[in-house]
Amino acid sequence: MRARFFLLALLLPLGPVWSAEVRPDWAEIFEQFQARGTIVVVDQRGTAASTWVHDPARAGQRFSPASTFKIPHTLFALDAGLVRDEFQIFEWDGVERSFAGHNQHQDLRSAMRNSAIWVYQDFAQAIGEERARRYLKLSGYGNMDPSTSEGDYWVYGHLAISAHEQIRFLKALYRNELPFQLEHQRLVKDLVIVEAGYTWILRAKTGWDGQIGWWTGWVEWPDGPVFFALNMDTPNRLQDLAKRQQITRAILQCIEALPGDCPRRPHTGRDY
Repeated sequence: MRARFFLLALLLPLGPVWSAEVRPDWAEIFEQFQARGTIVVVDQRGTAASTWVHDPARAGQRFSPASTFKIPHTLFALDAGLVRDEFQIFEWDGVERSFAGHNQHQDLRSAMRNSAIWVYQDFAQAIGEERARRYLKLSGYGNMDPSTSEGDYWVYGHLAISAHEQIRFLKALYRNELPFQLEHQRLVKDLVIVEAGYTWILRAKTGWDGQIGWWTGWVEWPDGPVFFALNMDTPNRLQDLAKRQQITRAILQCIEALPGDCPRRPHTGRDY
């Protein structure tokens, strides 16, 4: 019953849920990094929530979720009984891949951290398209379409999601309101911890399909969470992929959702 009400709520017209205040100052940050994209931020600290956006038209446009899909995909795999817990080992098949972090045995934590796609390809094969479609509909995830003519459906197939929809999904996960076991939702949230301070925790996941880069997640504070979803074009892979986090961190610092000074010029070198 709970799952049915959850799905109904997700399928209702979004309407005011998508209303957001445009932030012209964030356009300046994208320009500083010579990047084209969008970001949606929902600040739920305190009693009143604020929703802000850069490029509202693009924020409603759906793109391949790429590796940000590892968040719901892990929930699917746990629910399907394909993995017991975060300690289960997935043996590397010996195939050398371009990223060194993929070329080793994995557990759920390393597979999430390294974006080890072969682990999730195995999950997708075991789950199958029909069951994947049921999971997607139950979760109300993006366009809920796992079909593909060639390649992984969350990278090269028809599955697509907007920045607004990413945040809607993350809100439900944060509140343990997804139609999955409570312990599975808590485990997935633990797997996506990126860093933490004394009073805050950053949980997030990157994604890249070869053309579009994502960084989605939230920062937990004692007085509430701050959700974010950024996607951007990546015409220059080596230079652009780092910008996903750099731009998002700059914006979060400017609204005091992450520690640090609000940057006024682009950063270079390693992520901060």
